[in-house]
Amino acid sequence: MDVLIAGFGVVGQGITEVIRDKQDLFMKRFGERVRIVGAFDRRSMALDPSGLDPTELLSRKLATGQVGKVPVATDIEELLRETAYDMLLEVTPTNIVDGEPGYTHIRTALSAGRHVVTSNKGPLALRFRELTELAARNRVQLRFEASVGGAMPVINLSRDLLMGEEIASIRGILNGTCNFILHRMKVEGYSFDFALREAQELGYAETDPSYDIDGVDSACKLAILANAIFERDVTYSDVVRTGIRGINEEAISLAAEQNKVIRLIGEVSRDKLEVAPRLVPAGHQLSIGGTLNIAQILTDMAGDVTVVGRGAGRMETASALLSDILATFKDEEVRRNATRRAII
Repeated sequence: MDVLIAGFGVVGQGITEVIRDKQDLFMKRFGERVRIVGAFDRRSMALDPSGLDPTELLSRKLATGQVGKVPVATDIEELLRETAYDMLLEVTPTNIVDGEPGYTHIRTALSAGRHVVTSNKGPLALRFRELTELAARNRVQLRFEASVGGAMPVINLSRDLLMGEEIASIRGILNGTCNFILHRMKVEGYSFDFALREAQELGYAETDPSYDIDGVDSACKLAILANAIFERDVTYSDVVRTGIRGINEEAISLAAEQNKVIRLIGEVSRDKLEVAPRLVPAGHQLSIGGTLNIAQILTDMAGDVTVVGRGAGRMETASALLSDILATFKDEEVRRNATRRAII
């Protein structure tokens, strides 16, 4: 399978490293290698129909800040239409204003009959139904596990492993940055501002942390879950959203007096879509600390199914992307075998 990588930041480099190191896995499971035939970042691109050397791409990016030796194409849509590849790995940064450039990348690839695996929340939180219907019309796959849980496989768990269940709701902690800040405020007695600065110094929070602490990231993930699991038609702006910016030391202390902690909890069902700080009993599963994410999936037969994992990071996101690449391989193998049997 030939892949084209859109975006070569932390996530793009992580999945490139994984593709390089997992060739034996691809061969063992599917008898086929994964070749990177193209990659581009904001300023440059590299293309080779016979396959690019992943190590060379990574080394060049580290040395020069660019993935390729030539300027990126001025017409990206033409590049995505005309280049020969089977799957687009769309891993550009999330833009929640209009979903670009990820939306155009994904739409163009799907329209051209290419599979898409993405970690980009923006296009899905804004135009989920349009993109999934486009994929269906063109008989290609659009997979997006990495956009919600990182190494916490909430999408694939809910849609595949729990496909016989009636899922009533999903609730949990969907943003590791907020969880880290609230945890440090409780454990160390830090002020909100001090805990935020620590998160920034450790690389858990951006210089402008509003996307995390105002609940936008969690809202995007909830919108994707609402559409993917509960077949709703919503965008992130439909989520009732309250962030953690207003949480102070007094609130943390008052919660502790009740033997509780404050956590930013998201909840989605067929009639609920909300993220807000909640009081959680100490020792409860949702009181988990650090940068971990957790999701509790309430089902009709299995009861509560809980999954925990790191929701962000280079290898954590690459793990989710890899699972979607393998799932695409598997579905394509099933389709080819069915076609072969029909012909016979």
